[in-house]
Amino acid sequence: MLKLEELREIIKMIDESSIDEFKYETNGTKIKMKKHPNNTNEGVALYKSVEPSDVAIQQTVVEPLLQSEPKTESQPGNSAGNSTEVDYDHEIVSPMVGTFYSAPSPESDPYVKVGSKVEKDTIVCILEAMKLFNEIEAEVSGEIVEIMVKNGELVEYGQPLFRVKTK
Repeated sequence: MLKLEELREIIKMIDESSIDEFKYETNGTKIKMKKHPNNTNEGVALYKSVEPSDVAIQQTVVEPLLQSEPKTESQPGNSAGNSTEVDYDHEIVSPMVGTFYSAPSPESDPYVKVGSKVEKDTIVCILEAMKLFNEIEAEVSGEIVEIMVKNGELVEYGQPLFRVKTK
């Protein structure tokens, strides 16, 4: 029988590969996964005859990485090609792997822009992971001084999303 961690690894490897469909059978366990690049509501399909005693689920709480030391770095992507320094003392980082969205919908204004004032509970973006949309809060009070990712970009766990000059 596959362990939950092994199943997660298989899903991750298939998701990161160019494989569109995957089937696996062993000892009465059958797994079938399909990727749908056209973003339909169909997702990964898993099936097996399972007794409740066969499955153990472990929940892990993941805390975002916080940087509290003041930093000054060059701003990437400056269109003039000049190196400008950004003064900040906090980075809002991604608490998960997912797709970054700067606004609640394509027609809406972004949650925040450079210069926006934020409070601890201010929503700064949405991260989509496995068809779930997660609102990300600033967790600090201050001013957004740099947005480090583009709308629709895939982000990694711990990747800096925003730089904030705290109050």
